[in-house]
Amino acid sequence: MRAHQRKNKRKHYWTYVEKDGGRDEIRDDLVETIRSHYDRLERIAEDVKRLGYEVASEILNAAMPQTTKGRSGDLGEILATELVEEEVGLRVPVRRLRYKDGRNMAMRGDDFIGAGYDGKGEKLWLLKGEAKSNKVLGKTTVTSARKVLNRDSGRCTPDSLLFVANRLLESDDLDDNDLGRSLRDEVGLKSLHADRIDHMLFTVSGNGPHASLKDDLDAAEANRDHYVVNIHVEDHQDFIATMYIEAENLGDD
Repeated sequence: MRAHQRKNKRKHYWTYVEKDGGRDEIRDDLVETIRSHYDRLERIAEDVKRLGYEVASEILNAAMPQTTKGRSGDLGEILATELVEEEVGLRVPVRRLRYKDGRNMAMRGDDFIGAGYDGKGEKLWLLKGEAKSNKVLGKTTVTSARKVLNRDSGRCTPDSLLFVANRLLESDDLDDNDLGRSLRDEVGLKSLHADRIDHMLFTVSGNGPHASLKDDLDAAEANRDHYVVNIHVEDHQDFIATMYIEAENLGDD
């Protein structure tokens, strides 16, 4: 990807476009990343060892969406999650697509939540995210996403935060438990100020960054870090279909 990142105080405007040959370079890694958001890679490997590639593929397929809309929405969340962890430096500690009620159903609540601590490792820091994946991105979608980010006074919705907290508290990792307790406390205390709850509006689209994205960022209040992101994939729908076909096929080697 070719990246163009602009920053104005606490407002970040990031746009990405594929570079020549870039898709082939990241294809295998992206396919594996997609799989990892639906199940643990070690669990998939265990299925292959016990049952063979064909049956293991069937098990994986049962968790992955089969509709165009479902795949598009899920891939938006997957790419957003990876970007937050690579570029923002917060964890998205729960891969929530593993917990869907039905593989073709969209999950309710915040699309993704980033969490961590400040530079001193003391104060909790959150990121509330909304992901949109569209063949054609327009103002209506951007306005709708911003409305979702602003609800609950800009805080992560309590049910979404509690879901992440409880998954972390179920972990065998003590650091996960500590973060889970911090998140669970925040559900009740609501002690975080706006300047420690960042917002990200993440988009993937076939038409590139619509002018409404920059307008939306310019209009946002400067009381928190705002990230507005667009990944331009010209063959948006074909790209998604191909990636899911490859992710579902575990191969035979």
